[in-house]
Amino acid sequence: MWGFDSVHPSFGAVGNSMKGPRHLSSARVIGGLALFVVLLVSALPGRARVYIDITAPHLRKIPTAVPVFKNLDPQADTMSAAAEFSDLLSDTIDFTGYFQILDRRSFLEDPQEASLFQHAINFKNWTDVGAELLVKGAYRFDEGLLKMELRLFDTFGARLIIGKRYTGRPNDGRRMIRRFCNDVVRMLTGHEGIFNTRIAFISSSTGSKEIYIADFDGHNPEQFTQTGAITLFPAWSSDGQWLAYTDYRKGKPDLYIRHLTDRRGTVVSLKGSSITPAWIPDRFALAASLSHEGNPSIYMLTGKGKIVKRLTHHWDIDVSPSWAPEGEAVAFVSNRSGSPQIYITDLMDGKARRLTYEGNYNTAPQWSPRGNAIAYSGMVAGQGTNIYVISAEGGDPRQLTENAGNNESPCWSPDGSLIAFSSDREGPSRIYVMNANGANQRRLLALEGEQTSPAWSPRLSGD
Repeated sequence: MWGFDSVHPSFGAVGNSMKGPRHLSSARVIGGLALFVVLLVSALPGRARVYIDITAPHLRKIPTAVPVFKNLDPQADTMSAAAEFSDLLSDTIDFTGYFQILDRRSFLEDPQEASLFQHAINFKNWTDVGAELLVKGAYRFDEGLLKMELRLFDTFGARLIIGKRYTGRPNDGRRMIRRFCNDVVRMLTGHEGIFNTRIAFISSSTGSKEIYIADFDGHNPEQFTQTGAITLFPAWSSDGQWLAYTDYRKGKPDLYIRHLTDRRGTVVSLKGSSITPAWIPDRFALAASLSHEGNPSIYMLTGKGKIVKRLTHHWDIDVSPSWAPEGEAVAFVSNRSGSPQIYITDLMDGKARRLTYEGNYNTAPQWSPRGNAIAYSGMVAGQGTNIYVISAEGGDPRQLTENAGNNESPCWSPDGSLIAFSSDREGPSRIYVMNANGANQRRLLALEGEQTSPAWSPRLSGD
């Protein structure tokens, strides 16, 4: 039986990923996308409780139980989806670093016999195994459609926090689960999740350096460029519709601005180099380092590649701009002090101030979406290259990586809770991710060749 204690319906489109029966009822699918019905229940009406403070310097992971999903129509050809769905949900929320996923072998109930209804759940079975949160799921394949119900409970309060029901195509399970996980994170933290984001990066899998794009967790990597040459420095526009990058297909570093879906765009081909693009928040405009007038300096351009104005004025090299979240200032790298260091220019007065003083080779600044900090790659003699975070106001930097090879090119998730970076700690350079405090460092994906220069997208609509 399906149902909730109280409901508020809405709807939206879902996409693809999980396996299941392939027959599809075309009368119930619109425009190639299935519809789902969402029903939401909050355990704390009128006032949201923040279970997780993602701004805290040290987070305690919440012990969370995710039992195998219940198959509401047991059939030999769909039972395997029960573990597949539950494993996917566990892996998805575990990616955040907020949850301690408990071992299912300790659970005290049979998920196939258990209920999803709050009044029928023995919450003591879950508190006895240490679970503070409980995620339950049920599904069925019905007339060529996948129907899924997902619920999050507070075990000590014996309360339903959030519940949703989805209907979609048989291979929509991954997107259903990701949407639910986004709502879980929003409910528990007060912030939007990152499960509808992607990461662009450079890979040498084909023998040349090309841009690839993968889901936030490394799933489904796809090649974006096919130049047969060198591409570098991918950068997402604020709406997630455009990528800017440097391309050597003509034998020198030119700036390319391309739409992700229809591949239209602009090439900025000037004398000298055009490198390290960075989009201005909430504008179809960007900054880049151009050397057409002599030394590389930071310029502002429109999204169609027209130069608007020069932002830095110095006789030495200025590269790698990164915008403050409100677009009022830009961080960049300059060797005007004798070695590469991070500087910040305020757009109001145009004055540049030096931010980093420790280390003799500091590069690749990335401004946190929260605006309070800047991550960068720093080199200290005898220690290799590591990822550091420093307050945007200056002060002592905090080292996040240590004794793990060379670590470079940090980039923030849209909520500022995670940092992706490249590292050669296991041999070839790969993309890794960690919590913003440096905890839970793990490899994101491994392809042929090397992977470098990650760039995290904004939240994308339609995922």
